[in-house]
Amino acid sequence: MKDSGVAAPKLAAGLALGLFVAFAGVAPAYAADRPTPSGLPVPRYVSLKFGKVNARAGPGDDHRLLWIYRTKGLPVQVVAETAEWRRVCDPEGGLAWVHKRVTDGRRSVINLQSRPAALYSKPRQGSETTAYLAPRSMASLVRCQKGWCRVKADRASGWVREGALWGTAEAPQCR
Repeated sequence: MKDSGVAAPKLAAGLALGLFVAFAGVAPAYAADRPTPSGLPVPRYVSLKFGKVNARAGPGDDHRLLWIYRTKGLPVQVVAETAEWRRVCDPEGGLAWVHKRVTDGRRSVINLQSRPAALYSKPRQGSETTAYLAPRSMASLVRCQKGWCRVKADRASGWVREGALWGTAEAPQCR
């Protein structure tokens, strides 16, 4: 049923309080300043551990299957979590729940631009270009510092501006 815009504040507050009390033990963690079941910050990046990962509408095997990720190492951003499940944002902007066992703490990045991304020898603009990361290609994230991130793909490595590749910006990627 659609909200008509006219609400009974006491009823709404009572329902919200009742739902909070009913689900207090299983509510997903959303804010970076709140403790999370894993003890890790939210949002944070992880990668998919397997080449086949079920994406669900909610945190549990009983929730509807939305799609299947088929890219091992795909970077995703955890935006909420329960004890066993992670709500992730993917590079295409999709939001879904995946089981924690299918995620890996190793970070990766992906070039979503339509042109190759230059990898520089040093963390500064104008440095020598050491390689290019092709569009839709992934790389391992080594570390980020002072607005630059070091990435490695196959035998090539270099620095990219933070935010130039999906998986390097710390801000939440899906809302």
